[in-house]
Amino acid sequence: MNMGFKTLFAAAMMAASGLSMASESTSALSFSGTAAMTSDYRFRGMTQTMSDPAVQAGFALSHDSGLYAGVWGSNVDFGGTAHLELDPYLGYATTLDSFASKPLLDVGLWYYLYPSESDLNWLEAYAKLGFSDVGFKDASLSTAINYSNDFLGGDTDAWYFNATYSVPFADTGFSGVAGIGYTLADDFDFGGGEDSYIDWKAGVSYSFASVEGLSAELAAVGTDIDTDGMSHAAKRGVETGAVFTLTKAF
Repeated sequence: MNMGFKTLFAAAMMAASGLSMASESTSALSFSGTAAMTSDYRFRGMTQTMSDPAVQAGFALSHDSGLYAGVWGSNVDFGGTAHLELDPYLGYATTLDSFASKPLLDVGLWYYLYPSESDLNWLEAYAKLGFSDVGFKDASLSTAINYSNDFLGGDTDAWYFNATYSVPFADTGFSGVAGIGYTLADDFDFGGGEDSYIDWKAGVSYSFASVEGLSAELAAVGTDIDTDGMSHAAKRGVETGAVFTLTKAF
């Protein structure tokens, strides 16, 4: 990992730890989490599990000031020794009240950690802007820009741009979701000699009224990566496929 980014992340995590300890007596902290099962862990359109299912969980501690920290994990399979991804992250979120639409600004650092194959570890900075009631009541638009100078642990610069739109279908519990992303990495070949690719997602989700925080999603996920010369398994991992995910938030 790039040492400058690593030092910054370590300092930020220490600051979050200090804030947590200082705030215990004020009840300014809140805890949340998720647990999920998915038929294929797709990261920016590409499988992280050789198109096999994954079990995932995440926990976050948030402060009234907008600062938050957490960890997220999943099983992975890249064909090597890495079988677990365990990602600590730290961020700050605040509503921009000076704007009429009052968008939510969210900035932070996310560390992709693979305990059994540390050469793959890498750190990424992100900035997100979220808008509510876009086009329809309770519809949301999320935009994001991500940057790393150690993409996939390869000491190379990379950018990721994403926009995701979600809209509820009246009071049925169903919602539609559509997203598109663009990855650009220096001196990197995603396929066909291209250093960039587009990923997409389109699907439907359902929130169960009988079980608080339980939702299901069925989506088509894929990329435009050139698959010429790839094995069948590799092609399957980047081409458009159906992904089913069951999530419980608490």
